[in-house]
Amino acid sequence: MTMTSLYDQREQDWRMGAVVYQVLVDRYAPSANLEGKRRLYAEPKTLHAWSEVPRRGAFLDEQQLWSQEVAFWGGDLASLQAKLDHVQQLGADVLYLNPICHAYTNHKYDALDYKAVSPEYGTRDDVKRLAAELHRRGMRLVLDGVFNHMGRNAPIFQEALAGGAHRDWFVFGDRYPSGARSWWGAANLPELNLENPAVRAHLWGEPDSVVRGWLRDGIDGWRLDVAFDIGPQFLAELTQAAHEQKPGSLVVGEIPNFPQAWIPSVDGVMHFGLRRILLAMADGRLDGQTAARMIGRIVADTGIEGMLRSWVYLDNHDTERQATVVPDERRRRVAQVLQFTLPGTVNLYYGSEVGMTGGEDPEMRAPMRWDLVEQGHPQLAWTQRLVALRREHRALRIGDFRTLESRELLAFERHTDRALDSVFVVANPQPREVQEWLLVTNSHVMDGSHFVDLLGQVAPVTCHSALVPINVPAHTVVVLKHQDARTDGYSNYKRVP
Repeated sequence: MTMTSLYDQREQDWRMGAVVYQVLVDRYAPSANLEGKRRLYAEPKTLHAWSEVPRRGAFLDEQQLWSQEVAFWGGDLASLQAKLDHVQQLGADVLYLNPICHAYTNHKYDALDYKAVSPEYGTRDDVKRLAAELHRRGMRLVLDGVFNHMGRNAPIFQEALAGGAHRDWFVFGDRYPSGARSWWGAANLPELNLENPAVRAHLWGEPDSVVRGWLRDGIDGWRLDVAFDIGPQFLAELTQAAHEQKPGSLVVGEIPNFPQAWIPSVDGVMHFGLRRILLAMADGRLDGQTAARMIGRIVADTGIEGMLRSWVYLDNHDTERQATVVPDERRRRVAQVLQFTLPGTVNLYYGSEVGMTGGEDPEMRAPMRWDLVEQGHPQLAWTQRLVALRREHRALRIGDFRTLESRELLAFERHTDRALDSVFVVANPQPREVQEWLLVTNSHVMDGSHFVDLLGQVAPVTCHSALVPINVPAHTVVVLKHQDARTDGYSNYKRVP
């Protein structure tokens, strides 16, 4: 395989270097059929006005969950599909939905039936229509698979609890406070006994299994909840089943551990560690050189193609929103630019494109602020600019990664088989300007090359003898790309690939 064919193959693989837009269906867009659905929100469930913000509530002893888990805002798949123009105009390649399977709570991580859609959201046919519409737009659909545990109200669990069929689908015992092994001791989330072959057959092994069936219905991949609990052996089985059913489908795991040993049991991971590095660096708690060493080690040990299929996120449904964690916009943009320029797939959480704030659960799951979209929030234009930057530059999507020698800065190159594709990213998280010389180790970068900052924050710089002098303002990331300064048509790249 030549280097050219390698990069061409990466460009053809939608899973590499994509932009993923994440949505909680209940909180994304108000339903046009809310009155017709009110019966679905019977007590103790509550239905709220779109302008309300989620708040913590009381523990419900009978249901063994918190009241905020049964607070609904009424969004559904039809209202989501009506907002796809916004998702497409952002430049997203993939729509990822938090769980939509039939479940009792609003978060749907307590499945009653994996093969059915929660009635508040719609039907399985609605998912088929959504997938078809996304494909028509050149986009993909990824669902959230919650295969480590189900909900205590699931008929098969209640049956097993009573001593009937499916007893061996779960693990019972007096040592468990609720009588059954449950995820992190939460009584509402009894764990499945994945060691039972019948359980794995139902989830991914059989032709009509959960994983295979949804892929056959048109979805393009799975994001796996608490994938680290499923374990590498069973993850490898699941991933193989998904690829057999739909070649080129995606399986990405929620795995906070160091990623090296988990790929290729999954195609990619969610980068918990990278998120912490980027936010700590943006907030001044981590220096650029330490961040460079950490990121370089992650990329080297994981492998570039595993990195390109892994999701780089700054916030999601389980974290405080980035605008709350790093309220200073200039500092926050350091993390945002790096999210779009480091190797990986960008995972954008709905509402972050308009600067939504939100603290710990459930505040970060507030309904989408469509009023900010309509007002043309400046963060929206900035997000669209970053997405466009990534789309326009091949190296940022599917290029390799290497760090640049620097004394104080986080500096790296994204490069491909073409010298003129190279992009150099230099981040200064410090509260003062830094003046440095960077050593460019790409031998095909020609002497005398001129580079401009694609974000327009510093003056053009020139590379002489593989060295680039640069002044980077405080709390700034510059993205440098070659620009021919000559006007006579001459190029010293004429014989360099």
